[in-house]
Amino acid sequence: MFFLIAAFTLITALMSVTEKKIFRAAIYLLFSMMGVAGIYFWLNYDFIAAVQIIVYVGGIVVLIIFSIFLTQQVGRAMEKPKRLRVSFSLLAVLFAFAFCFIIIWQNEFTNVEESSVELTANTIGEQLLSLTGHGYILPFEVVSMLLLAAMVGCIVIALKQVPVTVLKKEKQNSTLS
Repeated sequence: MFFLIAAFTLITALMSVTEKKIFRAAIYLLFSMMGVAGIYFWLNYDFIAAVQIIVYVGGIVVLIIFSIFLTQQVGRAMEKPKRLRVSFSLLAVLFAFAFCFIIIWQNEFTNVEESSVELTANTIGEQLLSLTGHGYILPFEVVSMLLLAAMVGCIVIALKQVPVTVLKKEKQNSTLS
């Protein structure tokens, strides 16, 4: 089952980055995020799977789809990337695979001991949002500010004024018909 979910996740992620139409790429990203949530469910991390669905699928992918609709780029095909950008992307992917391989090679993940901390939603919430110790309240707030900035950027792009010549042509076309 793990291999089926992992294959689904990888195939839809690959389709997301290779798709020419931006709306379809966003939908493939949605399926890829759902596959990641499926892996979390398969590992019995129900809370993290639910957070994956709520935050990434319900929040970020929907934000991306709304921004696509607001910029009116739904049906257009994306530009073909330049060769230099493609080569840098391939180098980045190879570097990431090499980095992950080195990390896995140097660490033994087979001897994972059971955690003494009970993994409940309350415990995870306290550890994530506590102000003392190793809390993650600051990165949590930074991400929320980033999402707010992305939404404001979408609104600014959507409200960008149309040039006057385009408006005149549309007005002439509507009066002629």
